[in-house]
Amino acid sequence: MAELYLLTPPKIDADFADVLARTLDAGRVSALQLRLKEHSDAEIEALAPKLIEIAHQRGVSVILNDNPALAAKLGCDGVHIGQDDGSIRDARAALGPKAIVGVTCHDSRHLAMTAGEQGADYVAFGAFFDTATKSPKTRADLDILVWWTELFELPCVAIGGLTLENVSEVIAAGADYIAVCGGVWSHPDGPEAACAGLSQLLD
Repeated sequence: MAELYLLTPPKIDADFADVLARTLDAGRVSALQLRLKEHSDAEIEALAPKLIEIAHQRGVSVILNDNPALAAKLGCDGVHIGQDDGSIRDARAALGPKAIVGVTCHDSRHLAMTAGEQGADYVAFGAFFDTATKSPKTRADLDILVWWTELFELPCVAIGGLTLENVSEVIAAGADYIAVCGGVWSHPDGPEAACAGLSQLLD
């Protein structure tokens, strides 16, 4: 059964904490990635503790994007690193042996296998669909999810343009986690409705 992996918008304000709480209460979210790309480290340090508290109160793991040292400082459960964000070994050293370390693998089977060999806790493939959140470096085919889940036990995350309308295709292909950002926060009926709808599809 796939689980919901929610990413924050790249830029938030102080009111976002209340929105996040309502959204997490509306559905079944397994993990929250703090992907605050448009904030400085100092701003993240100010904003993140409340978000982490809200997530942990609801049993949701918190993963910081890109910055293992800051993730450790904030008390996050893990970090998500891209191919240019340092090594899995260094992330593990910063966060400890029990932390979650996830790795962006784009559309590459080789990168995913390498990440697995180096001790990643999950690999992330994408983008699968057009996304307004960022300019994806690659476009992944659903076949990579089928291939990965048939051969490996390490969880895989599908990311990139996932919405209520298309997520069923990714679930059927075998993704363990469905990473959604704009499909929740920009949903016309609001993030709570989107989270509830996605949770129903995952059930």
